[in-house]
Amino acid sequence: MSKISRFTKKAVQLAKNAVGDRGEVAAPEGGGGFADYAVVSLHCLRVYLEKSYRETLDLLSEMPHILGEIGLEPADLPHHSTLVKWFDRIKTALWRVLLRLSAQLHDPSGHAVIDATFFDRENASKHYCRRTNYRVQTLKTTTLVDTESQAILDVHCTTEKRHDTQLGWQVARRNAGDLTSLAADKGYDWMELREKLREDGVRPLIKHREFRPIDHAHNARIDGPQYRQRAMCETVFSTIKRTLGDAVRARSWYGEFRELVLMCAVHNIKQAVKP
Repeated sequence: MSKISRFTKKAVQLAKNAVGDRGEVAAPEGGGGFADYAVVSLHCLRVYLEKSYRETLDLLSEMPHILGEIGLEPADLPHHSTLVKWFDRIKTALWRVLLRLSAQLHDPSGHAVIDATFFDRENASKHYCRRTNYRVQTLKTTTLVDTESQAILDVHCTTEKRHDTQLGWQVARRNAGDLTSLAADKGYDWMELREKLREDGVRPLIKHREFRPIDHAHNARIDGPQYRQRAMCETVFSTIKRTLGDAVRARSWYGEFRELVLMCAVHNIKQAVKP
């Protein structure tokens, strides 16, 4: 079985679990619409292939065996504009469910690392930017990554200049029940964050900014194998940007966030189907 076949099979399975498989037929019948899991699967393939909507459908029309995994025939493929509209209609909560299910394909270690990177925001035209007051050119993306499997457990996106400590707590709080330890660099140095993590049973591996001798002592105690796994987050960022792209193409803020969540889910699925 080819790599894309393994990916498609797993993506369809997760899509059915995310939307709640009701035994629907993938292709529309009698004037009906496409099954939700079929649309989600097509979007997973779009990100996996790193192609535009139009190019993705053109490629899939030449891959009947891949479409067969979804339950579609080449003649069933929708117009690319239909796929665009469906992406806007699918709620963010469903993409988050897909991300969580994709993370569960990996055995969690309980040890995670948190870090942030920036993705470019591609714009249609300068006229569109002026009309919509579209000034921020990057999207700050904070991810929580399992250090052993390199699976992305959670993601947060913002265009605002919020401090890493605030974003770190927001992401960690949602996942505290599944974590044993959390590593982060000095950008997340905040005593309240450490205290909140300890209250939830999570050991904070966050280095102090070194202003006093005691800060050096704290950092020497933290510096160990688990903290040095912090580089796994940068490895994941590099993999996503190299294989799935370093920019989001959706015009709306909600579309950009959904696209990044989908990219993280696709990354997890790709990691799970490696031979």
